[in-house]
Amino acid sequence: MRSNAVSTLALLLSSSLLLSSFAFAQERREETRPRQTSKTTGGTPVPRTEPPPTPESPQPQQWKAPEQSITRSAVQKLNPSEPEPVMRIALATDVRAATVSTNSQLLSATDLAQTFVPLDVARVRVESRSLSPVPAVEENFGVKMDGLSSRAMAESQAKLIRDAIAEQSKIVLDVETQTWGLLIGPKRSRDAAEIAQQQLDEAGFSTTVVDLKPETDSPTPSIANSSQKPIVNNANANPYVRLAARSANYPTREVVASSGASAKLFSSSAPVLFASDDEAKAPVRFNDKPYRGRIEVFANTRGLLTIVNVIALEDYVRGVVANELSPGGYPALEALKAQAIAARTYAVRNRGQFMSQGYDLLPTTRSQVYRGLSSEQPLSTRAVDETRGMVATYDGQPINALYTSTCGGRTEDAANIFTEEVPYLHSRECSLESHGRLDTFVIKSSRDIAEVREEQFVPLARLAAELSVHGFASLTSRVTDSWLSATASSSEVRAWLSTVAALAHQTLPSLTDDVNRPPQFATALSAATFGESRADTLLNNVDVEYFLAIKDGSEVPPANRADVALMVRDGYLSVFPDVSLRPREAMSRARVLRAIARLLENRNLLQMQKATSRPTAEGNLILRSARGKEQSLRVTSDAFLFRQLGDSVYPVRSVILVGGEPVTYHVNSSGVVDYLEVRPAPGGAAADRFSPFSNWTSELSAGAVRARLGRAASGIGSLVDLKVASRGQSRRATDLEVIGTTGTAHVRGGRIRSALGLREQLFVIDKKYDDEGNVAAFVFTGRGWGHGVGMCQVGAYGLAKQGFSYEQILKAYYTGIEVTRMY
Repeated sequence: MRSNAVSTLALLLSSSLLLSSFAFAQERREETRPRQTSKTTGGTPVPRTEPPPTPESPQPQQWKAPEQSITRSAVQKLNPSEPEPVMRIALATDVRAATVSTNSQLLSATDLAQTFVPLDVARVRVESRSLSPVPAVEENFGVKMDGLSSRAMAESQAKLIRDAIAEQSKIVLDVETQTWGLLIGPKRSRDAAEIAQQQLDEAGFSTTVVDLKPETDSPTPSIANSSQKPIVNNANANPYVRLAARSANYPTREVVASSGASAKLFSSSAPVLFASDDEAKAPVRFNDKPYRGRIEVFANTRGLLTIVNVIALEDYVRGVVANELSPGGYPALEALKAQAIAARTYAVRNRGQFMSQGYDLLPTTRSQVYRGLSSEQPLSTRAVDETRGMVATYDGQPINALYTSTCGGRTEDAANIFTEEVPYLHSRECSLESHGRLDTFVIKSSRDIAEVREEQFVPLARLAAELSVHGFASLTSRVTDSWLSATASSSEVRAWLSTVAALAHQTLPSLTDDVNRPPQFATALSAATFGESRADTLLNNVDVEYFLAIKDGSEVPPANRADVALMVRDGYLSVFPDVSLRPREAMSRARVLRAIARLLENRNLLQMQKATSRPTAEGNLILRSARGKEQSLRVTSDAFLFRQLGDSVYPVRSVILVGGEPVTYHVNSSGVVDYLEVRPAPGGAAADRFSPFSNWTSELSAGAVRARLGRAASGIGSLVDLKVASRGQSRRATDLEVIGTTGTAHVRGGRIRSALGLREQLFVIDKKYDDEGNVAAFVFTGRGWGHGVGMCQVGAYGLAKQGFSYEQILKAYYTGIEVTRMY
């Protein structure tokens, strides 16, 4: 068993892993959780506050997509004789006991030849038992929650944590910052601490992994969840040493298997391999969770069990893609193919990263999120199958295919986050190429737009268009300032009120020639809308006098006073700036149309619909239905088009729909859109706009910031201020200056995000001050989620929705790479 694994690894390393090692490892936040909580928002979008690019701070490099995509037959093989690698994924690294089972016949092997023998039971419990004293192994990492304002809050959080994951917490006080915190659970190994942190993260608690060694004993950063973790993986790497807690001459621990129906089944000082005799129908299970491949159990040097899933690479990737880019939240096949190739490449490049501990990778965000057979989805499995054996290469070797959840519109150079230059990990914009990047999302109209130049008439252009598509005569011609300001004729007002009555299903009474004057118009509009003068019922005499307390209110005839008072009260009939109504003057078209449109809108008599758009396709309006399916509506060639800019809505000849824009539209009797009003998408136009974390805001008190920075900025006294001293190509903070009462410290690179506990380090900082002028809180307004290097996962989905192939997506984010078939 061991010889097979070693020989497979040696072959893989000799043919595909001849890369110089560089000291950074992928550190990503998990993607599936936020996508499943679609109601979560990442903060409101804000304008960019950084200065425009200068020669000293060049704009991120633009890219252009390849014109043609490769096909499988065109992919050059890396090594024609390369077999499919076998991966070793540590499902658990420090457990005292575990359960292995299957719904079929359970098999086990305890020798290197992998001679499987059937067991009489389908479920076994495995434990580690001591054969001799176990050498003491330090476990110096802990999980910590910082920045709590009071002991009561700390006690409350401790109870919530205990209820959520059954972990006890120790309450601690930071004397320097006078904030409270929690040390959650016991001291652990680094791997165990990171797994515990992920469990807490999934339960909704913000925590960090910290090194609990005394500062004089630990030259390494205190935040263990740092981005600067070495990858030791090259042609000279040692073969696996699957530790079984043994010394040079004799074993110290053994694995004991037992069942509920009997006592001890067997014991072994060598690793034990479990399998099912019918893997396709009844896979082997670890703690009742099914996994493809086999489950290996061995005792590690800490005297506890390590549980490893021994699995073929393709089967492993199936269990990764569905969790790293959820097919339910991001159902784009080409994006999932790009994710499959990136995940496969990352696995190949980092195989053996934890070799000395007996496995390749972890199933967490420290490596790649892997959840086994039960997490697989048909669409992601299809993406894996259709890209079988494909990896991304640079100079003929697999790349370290880092990827990030949401890049915030721009990825960053690896050197600015992980401190080492990598030729294929450079800053990229998460969008189409510079010129014409939005052309495919445009809907155009041949209609001449309203010529309004005066600010007061801007809203009238929209109201006139809404009325026009509902059958109001004489409104189909171009609306201008002069036309709107001119007097409405009696015949025009009669025609418009007739249309109002038809929409309201009322019978319009006979109208006099003075219907274009405010008093008579108010009474006629009320009758056309409600069928009666409801103001006589709803207002008494003193109410009428109260609402008509305007300059010339006494000039309103008695027969119309109640109707005018109600229309003024509800804002349908406007008064002039001098607080007069001018009841004896004929009304302008603008005043008449404004009153009609406002009343019809309020009564829901205009058949306008609201929705959220998807990216437009071939000039059509694409909407997502309540059932999650896309609906395509054709837009007339002369449709009324409007776009919101700031607080106002303006008539335009074209609108851009990249997806996510709130839209208001009207469908005519032929089922075609003849009116379309578009508001900007909250996430902007970058390809990662579909992420709930494309924009976010986080406010932290000064004490919480000081507590989170911890040893990263030690010896500075009380926190006075934070300043971004330098930014990278993508404008991410790469040097954070921490100013205290007794000194200044700097936090650099990827440690900024992990130290502060923020989603990203693409942020700007605002400050809130107390009464004495001291900084009381910091408000971080940012974009993105993750380290920001490599492929943007949600951006890959956005590019796929724009028609990019998986190869184009990969080459968009990884500079100068090729897609190569490895086997």
